[in-house]
Amino acid sequence: MLHCQKHLFSLEPNIHYINCAYMSPLMRPVEYAGYEGVKRKVRPNEVLPQDFFTQPEILRGLFAQVINAELPKRVAIIPSVSYGMAIVANNLKAKKGQNIVVAEAQFPSNVYSWRTLAEEKKLEIKTVSYPKQKENRGKTWNQHLLEAIDKDTCLVAISHTHWANGTNFDLKAISKRAHEVGAIVVVDGTQSVGAMPIDVQEMGVDALICAGYKWLMGPYSLGFAYFNEKFDDGKPIEENWINRKDSENFGNLVNYQDDYQPFALRYDVGERSNFILVPMAIAALTHLLEWGVANIQDYCDRLTKEAIPIWREKGCWIEDETHRSKHLFGVQLPDGISMENLQNKLKEKHISVSVRGDFVRISPNVYNDANDISALTEVILGL
Repeated sequence: MLHCQKHLFSLEPNIHYINCAYMSPLMRPVEYAGYEGVKRKVRPNEVLPQDFFTQPEILRGLFAQVINAELPKRVAIIPSVSYGMAIVANNLKAKKGQNIVVAEAQFPSNVYSWRTLAEEKKLEIKTVSYPKQKENRGKTWNQHLLEAIDKDTCLVAISHTHWANGTNFDLKAISKRAHEVGAIVVVDGTQSVGAMPIDVQEMGVDALICAGYKWLMGPYSLGFAYFNEKFDDGKPIEENWINRKDSENFGNLVNYQDDYQPFALRYDVGERSNFILVPMAIAALTHLLEWGVANIQDYCDRLTKEAIPIWREKGCWIEDETHRSKHLFGVQLPDGISMENLQNKLKEKHISVSVRGDFVRISPNVYNDANDISALTEVILGL
C-alpha cells in the first residue's frame, strides 16, 4: 500500500495544494536533476556525441512502461500536446464530407488542430454534448460518443479523463467502434497518464499524446506521443537532423539522408536531447514506476473516500465512482452558492484547487494528506 510522499516535495507546510491537474510540484530528486543539467551545460566539453541519444532512449523506455507500449521506439519525445496532435493531423487520411468526433469542452490542444483540418479538408466536427441530467451522466456521455461514430467518421479525438470534471471515457469501447468504421483514435492522456493505469495495447488506441508536467511530475515543455503501426511511414511536422536515419554518426551528418529513423523516432522534436529537461523527466518517471500507477490511483481514492459523502450531504454533485477518476474529479456546488465567495475562502485558507466552468476541480496526488482534504471540507461545509 502506498503512503503519503510529502517528504519528497518542497511544498510549504501551510499550503494545501490539491491541484495536480493544473501543474504538479517537482519532487526534490527531479529538482536536483535539473540543477545538475544546468551545471552540465556550463561544461559543454563534457557532453559527448553519444549523450544526445543515451538519455532520450532511457526516457522513451520509461514512458513505454507507463503505458505498456509494445516497443519503446513507438514513443516520440515532443514539447507539447499540440505538437503531437499536429503530427496526427498531418498524417490523417481524410476525405471531404467525413467527420471528426470530439467530446464537449475538451482541452483546446485537442480541438484546434481538428478545426483547422476540418476547414482545410471540408470535414464536419461532431461535438458530443455533456449530458444535462445528473443520474448516470458519465455512462450516458460514453454511450452518446459511441453513437456519434458512424461510417463517415475518420477520427475520434478524445481524452482518457475529462480535464474539467474527471469523467472517464471507455477507450476500449470507443476504439473498437472507431476501428469498425475505419477511423483513427487519438487520445489526450495528459490528465490521466501517471495517475490512472492505461494500457495502449489493450485499449487499442492508435495515438496517445501526453504532456509531462502534470501527473507525470516532470518539467514543463516536455511530453510524449505514442503511435501504433498506422503511423510507421508517416511524415513528421519538422525536418531535423536527429530524426533521420543514421543520425548517431556525427561524422556522416552532411551525407544527407532521405530516410527517417524507424517507428515513432521520426516524430521526435528537434533538440529532443535537452540536457536539463530529459534528466528531470527520467527522475520523475523512475519514481512513478517505483510507486506503481495503480497504487497512486488507490491512494487518491483512499484520501477522498470519507470526504465525498460529506460533500454530497452538503448538496454537492460528484460523478458516480464507476465513471470518474479518483485523482481528478469535479464538484458541482449547490444552487445559490457564490463561486466568488468560495474562491475567496479557499484563498484565505491557502487551498489551491481549480475552477473549471461550473465545477470545482479537485486533483490530489501522493504529496497530499488527510489534513489537506479536511481543510477543503471545512470550507465547503462553511458555505
